Amino acid sequence: MASFVISKRFSGDYKFEFASRKGKPIFTSNAYELRMDCESAVEYLRSVLETCSYVKFKTSKGKYFFRVVVNGQVVAVSRKYSTELMVQKGIDEIVKYGSKAEILDFSNNNFEFTD
Repeated sequence: MASFVISKRFSGDYKFEFASRKGKPIFTSNAYELRMDCESAVEYLRSVLETCSYVKFKTSKGKYFFRVVVNGQVVAVSRKYSTELMVQKGIDEIVKYGSKAEILDFSNNNFEFTD
């Protein structure tokens, strides 16, 4: 199942990623100063994924990516893909599984592995 993963950037800001069913990140959100704002953005985006715009781009090096646009504002940018077909598959996965995706919060980063 696909998921939204909330984590913290090195700058201290929060972000979320939409990860595919296989665990690969499809897009990463903008930065949020507060975790509550990030969580609210995930909930809102989850409710409007079917109606938001996905604007496709091609880099000068021949890679493809897209931006997620809600009400004229860019809220997330995808990872780079090697083909335009892969971009479309990423968008299709968002539309199909995004509204049902679970939310995982790894923003505490209190992972300890003791011997």
